[in-house]
Amino acid sequence: MSQGSNAESKLSLDIITIGRASVDLYGQQIGTRLEDVASFAKSVGGCPTNIAVGTARLGLRSALLTRVGKEQMGRFIIEQLAREGVETKGIVTDPERLTALAILAVENDHSFPLLFYRDNCADNALDEADVDEAFIRSARAVLVSGTHFSRPNTDAAQRTAIRIAKAAGAKVVFDIDYRPNLWGLAGHDAGDNRYIASDRVSAHLRTVLADCDLIVGTEEEVLIASGESDLLAALKTIRAHSAATIVLKRGPMGCIVYDGPISDDLEDGIVGKGFPIEVYNVLGAGDAFMSGFLRGWLRDEPHATSATWANACGAFAVSRLLCAPEIPTWTELQFFLQHGSPERALRKDAAINHVHWATTRRRAIPSLMALAIDHRSQLEDMAAGDAEKLARIPAFKVLAVEAAARIAKGRPGFGMLIDDKYGRDALFAAGKHDFWIGKPIELPGSRPLQFEFSQDLGSRLIDWPVDHCIKVLSFYHPDDPAEMKATQIAKLRSAFEAARKVGRDILIEIIASKAGPVDDQTIARALTELYDEGLKPDWWKLEPQASRAAWDAIDSVIETRDPFCRGVVLLGLEAPYDALKEGFATARTSRTVRGFAVGRTIFAEAGRAWLDGRIGDEEAVADMANRFGALVDLWSGLATEQAA
Repeated sequence: MSQGSNAESKLSLDIITIGRASVDLYGQQIGTRLEDVASFAKSVGGCPTNIAVGTARLGLRSALLTRVGKEQMGRFIIEQLAREGVETKGIVTDPERLTALAILAVENDHSFPLLFYRDNCADNALDEADVDEAFIRSARAVLVSGTHFSRPNTDAAQRTAIRIAKAAGAKVVFDIDYRPNLWGLAGHDAGDNRYIASDRVSAHLRTVLADCDLIVGTEEEVLIASGESDLLAALKTIRAHSAATIVLKRGPMGCIVYDGPISDDLEDGIVGKGFPIEVYNVLGAGDAFMSGFLRGWLRDEPHATSATWANACGAFAVSRLLCAPEIPTWTELQFFLQHGSPERALRKDAAINHVHWATTRRRAIPSLMALAIDHRSQLEDMAAGDAEKLARIPAFKVLAVEAAARIAKGRPGFGMLIDDKYGRDALFAAGKHDFWIGKPIELPGSRPLQFEFSQDLGSRLIDWPVDHCIKVLSFYHPDDPAEMKATQIAKLRSAFEAARKVGRDILIEIIASKAGPVDDQTIARALTELYDEGLKPDWWKLEPQASRAAWDAIDSVIETRDPFCRGVVLLGLEAPYDALKEGFATARTSRTVRGFAVGRTIFAEAGRAWLDGRIGDEEAVADMANRFGALVDLWSGLATEQAA
């Protein structure tokens, strides 16, 4: 494949995958029957959809051609694919049919009960009219999947795409993707059955082979595509029908790539060795494998390289629970190939997990300007024990949301810190805006750190929206007594581990000035100690520093210890505007500071006056908006000056 030709350089896509698009619901209780699963993790699914995600994560320009329902699950698939960088213009929204579902349990390392909910589903209605010629011609390759040859309309759609692709000089990839019960050969409860011989299916699939440039399948899939019962005979039959490169997937044994004639020696091909890992869930491993192989094949890498990448990607998927979410990114794959892993269960490798987490975040946040209204004790102090004033605190927080919205005006890069003690209504109000949301978990003023409400974070965080960031404040000083530091670090570690377990960002706020004297090295030393303990938060929230030297030290620590950190936001501590102006100017010299999350400087005066009844709602909103807007203008203006 000539990657450097003028024609190919003008193509906007590397690969279009065609076929199934579902929502996967995988049981979170491991080692139990599907009948007994109590909760599920949700992700996008379906072989072509997974491959679209996987290839995008590995740096290819991918797109999906399918149908989804005009409902919440269909929108979830489109939105998630967009987050992954997959082109979605080939996805047709079907107003008459529901998006498909796949439900799975991990019963043990050999049994994975699987139910497909695909009766009259949206992707099964894909037809020729959905195949736009210009769209197909925009790609270097199309991938067709075996399951979508099982119905006349989807068969016709895929063959139309093949015809257009071949006429345009594009490559055709065939993922055999054999599911017997989706061909009507087994019952609903046999979704995990991977092979039932069928002369009808084999005869049909053989008609696809001649048009293909790459054919990929497991041993069972190679048998069904050929109609043979012997593996070597199956490979020879496929070769008799097609000159395509054939890739035989062999699970933990890796794969074999065949170009040219098939000899009598099954091993007489390019053997890609597998990686020794613990099997957790085999579903989706083939899609990860295909993603890795395509990353090499479409970039004209040697087959041995493509096979290595494919086997490594498959190892990641089989060692984790879900399908598409578990496929590695290009950065993660390179990290694994360079460093390996001491763990047979890759999901237990902390270093790899961090790279995976950091390179698959739901959205990039290059800058952040947040109004912090997560204060509890400070507003309680303003109420001074007055029950009526205490009861009004939730309403005041809603006003703060309105103030932030007036300044944000729908622009990206704005956020709020809101608690769930007094901020329930404010959180609902903020959810109507595209705000970054952080929520505190610390008991206000606690030193050593304690969590608010309960020390059991898992039960508290599980019902948080997936985009909400955990915020935890610690009055931590590197010169604290050893016992104090150990207690604080244990709590911070508990919060960090909980964040990773439930899939939420975490912001760690460090205030050292209230626990001892500070100099240009204090915060850098504190961060170093926390990194030494394995803590790698998504965000740090820090006090403004007195000098550029202090920020240089902080930058050096963060960049060395966690180059994937989102960055630092500044806190305010009710400092007056002029003091913050000076602190902002110094912080603008930092390479890691991304913005600010300031509270009392913005809301304190309005809060006192509003709780006392001296001003009304509009006056309170206007006052907070003016103060927040002034800080936004200050921070943005400093950025403009720095750029100039």
